[in-house]
Amino acid sequence: MTSHDPPKVTVFIPIYNREAYVGAAIDSVLAQSFRDFELLLIDDGSTDRSVEVLRSYDDPRVRVVCNGRNLGIPRTRNRGLELARGEYIALLDSDDAARPGRLQKQAAFLDRHPDCVQVGGWKQDMDEHGRVLRKIKRQPTSSADIHAQLLFRCSLTNTTIMGRTATLREYGYRNGFARCQDYDLHVRLAARHKMANLPQVLTYARVHPGQITVRTQELGNTKKAEIMRRQLTDLGVPCVEKDLRAHLMLSRMRKFRFVPDRAYLDWAEAWLLGLTAANRRVRQYSERAFARAVSEKWLQTCWAARAGMGRNAWNAFFQSPLRKGIVARLGQAVHASL
Repeated sequence: MTSHDPPKVTVFIPIYNREAYVGAAIDSVLAQSFRDFELLLIDDGSTDRSVEVLRSYDDPRVRVVCNGRNLGIPRTRNRGLELARGEYIALLDSDDAARPGRLQKQAAFLDRHPDCVQVGGWKQDMDEHGRVLRKIKRQPTSSADIHAQLLFRCSLTNTTIMGRTATLREYGYRNGFARCQDYDLHVRLAARHKMANLPQVLTYARVHPGQITVRTQELGNTKKAEIMRRQLTDLGVPCVEKDLRAHLMLSRMRKFRFVPDRAYLDWAEAWLLGLTAANRRVRQYSERAFARAVSEKWLQTCWAARAGMGRNAWNAFFQSPLRKGIVARLGQAVHASL
């Protein structure tokens, strides 16, 4: 690549008051084995020394852009899409770090799969000092499973994403989503495009008190519910507020240490069977992938309920037709291992 040629990949990092962490994020990109990239750093009106850290890097691949004022996350991410010169754009949060080889693996995947609009991967937590922790966020790998899981949760991790710049620029982030703008984008993309996740850790995600997700949890719940309501409507499922709150909890039991009682278990079975029937009618999702998704939610619900219901929770699991997706998946796994 000459100084006038566009790079294959733009790595985009938006920054707001991250002087303590952004250097590690930048270093992890500059150390990548894949070399055909530019690193686009957009500071969104930081009031700390973040801009000084950005400008301390004397590397021709680094581009520093400063917003004249704080524009917020969606507008700053859209500005990154507008300014990106690469065929592909790789996203990284300013308090995270890319694992070695990340860019090489994702660029090669997109080269091999021209029908895939973006590819993510797994993330592993690290503490505020950069020490790697045991927790790994795993995501489904196939496009069909990603699409089906989006009805229940965000099944791609934003800080691991590499996508086709032109397509992501066409769709963009919506300004009404100060939180969950990535989830909203993934849902809109999934309606027309294939997406994938690599089954390996691509990014270390820093856990610290200043995380946006920690500080804006209530707004995040509101926006997640809005995105889920839209998908349920598209599926032809009427959704009152009580059902929406309960649906949101299907993927958040462990986080909130929620123990389902008999009433919730009965609701979950009827709700998931209703979603299955609705999908059979409108064929919004792959039938097999959707069966896996609802079976997974049913298993997780019964597992969480065992703390209060004991053996009755397992009896409910095995007596329900919802178990079939999990049983089929286990059968496939056993067959593949033979």
